[in-house]
Order: sequence, then C-alpha cells, then structure tokens
Amino acid sequence: MPLPAAARVGLWDWSLNLPLVLCVVAALLHRLGATAVPPHRRAAQRLRNGCFYAALVVLVVALSSPLDGLAEQLFWAHMVQHVLLLLVAAPLIVIARPWNQLWRCLPLQARRPLARGLSQGRATAPLRSASRFLGTPASSFALFSVVLLGWHLPVMFDATLRSGLLHELEHTMFFLTAIMFFKQVIPSPPLRIGLAAPQRVIYAIGAMIVSWALAVVLALAQHPLYAHYAHERTRPGGLSALGDQHVAAGIMWVPGSITFLIVVFVYVHRWLTPSEPGRTGPPRLVSER
Repeated sequence: MPLPAAARVGLWDWSLNLPLVLCVVAALLHRLGATAVPPHRRAAQRLRNGCFYAALVVLVVALSSPLDGLAEQLFWAHMVQHVLLLLVAAPLIVIARPWNQLWRCLPLQARRPLARGLSQGRATAPLRSASRFLGTPASSFALFSVVLLGWHLPVMFDATLRSGLLHELEHTMFFLTAIMFFKQVIPSPPLRIGLAAPQRVIYAIGAMIVSWALAVVLALAQHPLYAHYAHERTRPGGLSALGDQHVAAGIMWVPGSITFLIVVFVYVHRWLTPSEPGRTGPPRLVSER
C-alpha cells in the first residue's frame, strides 16, 4: 500500500514560508547595518557575524527544511526542531550580539526620535517596566521553564499540531524566551548580565534539570502522550508511537544538554583558573570587546 503524502518527505521538500522570509530579511538588515570595525576587533566581529548567520541557517533548517514536514509524522523530528530553536539558534544569536548592528540599519534621522521615544516617552513607560521585569534573571528563568514545559503538555502540544498559527506562536515563544535566558549567562552587549560567574553555572544547571524533567516524563511514560502521533498509521522507519516518544526523550536528554554543559564547563574552568595579573571581574564566556 502506498504511503500517504505526508510520509513521502524528501530532501527537496523545502518551504518558502514566513520563517525563511524573515531570516533572509534579518540577514539583509544585519549586512546593511555593518559599519567600519577597528583592525584589532575585526577577527572578533567576523566570528560574531558568523554566529549570526549560522543561527539564521539553523532557523531555516528547523522551520523551512524537510525536517518541518517530517515533524508532522515523527515526534523525535519535532523534538529536534525544538532543540535547534531553544539550544542552538538562540545561544548563537546571543553570542553574535547583533543588536547594535541591526539598530544601525535604520537611518540616523529615524533612530534618534525612536530611541528618545523608547527611553523617555510616556507612552512606552509600560513597555520599559515590562522589559525591566522580564529581563531579570528570575523572570527569564521562569519564562524559559514555563514555556518549555507548558507547550509540551499534551493538550497544548496536540493543539499546535492542529493549528498552524498556534504552532508558529509556540516556536516564536521558544526562540524568544531562550534568547532571554541565554543573555543572562552569555555576554551580549548592550544587554546586561545580572549574574556573577558562579550564579551563571547554577542558572544553567537549573535549566538543564528542567529539560531533563521533560525528558524523564517522556521516557518513563507507559503510553504515547500525544494523540496526534499515537494515531499515525505509518511512520518513516517503522517506529511505534512509544518508540518514537522514547527517541524524542533521548534527544531532549542528550543533545538537549550539550549547550548547558558547554556553558557550565566554560565558566567552571575560567572560575577555577587563576586570573591574569591586573584582571578583575567575572570570567567571560566569549570576548566582550
């Protein structure tokens, strides 16, 4: 019996969708905002630019490649999407620190009144208050955890697979809250870090434990948790619904821990390494120049 159309996902099944368009626009704006960089900073700037474009490529692979079609049938492919959004693209964006470069793509005559309005305008006062509250380490951690776990509740997860708009909202919230989380542990000027080096280690370990909690629930469940995948008649690779769920748990547990472990190991290493003469302050994950 021939497989249904959804099963025949090939390497050529790329989508010309909104995420792809937004990534192309972001790349163009980033390039447009490029300015002259002093010679001693060019290597670091090239590295950051590379991280930014790599993050865009990861987003395109997650949301516009055949992986997106495969995620309709395989839960583990869907989990790969989530790991790419949360734990690859988001930290790469934070490392790239593209904020000033994207800001510079606007004409100077537009930037000045816009900056004045955002920083001093009465109409934007609630926005500034919300930004200060949501930008704290505690709020960022809570949002990251609630969004990660909340969207994986069966009722919410199955709803996203029935509604394209809700699915896009889920992916957007994953990406944005992950950026908010990682900017607390990775230097990304002009965004500020409110945590000392030892606190960043604890912060990253805490988030890793949250992701492990999700993985453990998926791995120990005695039946498929998501009706959409449980009711699939055929799956690429011949996996059962429960086997598919167990593979997804492994993806969240192992690949999903790599970014957190890198942050932890880097900070622990630099924390324990004697400081250079005359150097003060917490260790840096990447160059802050």
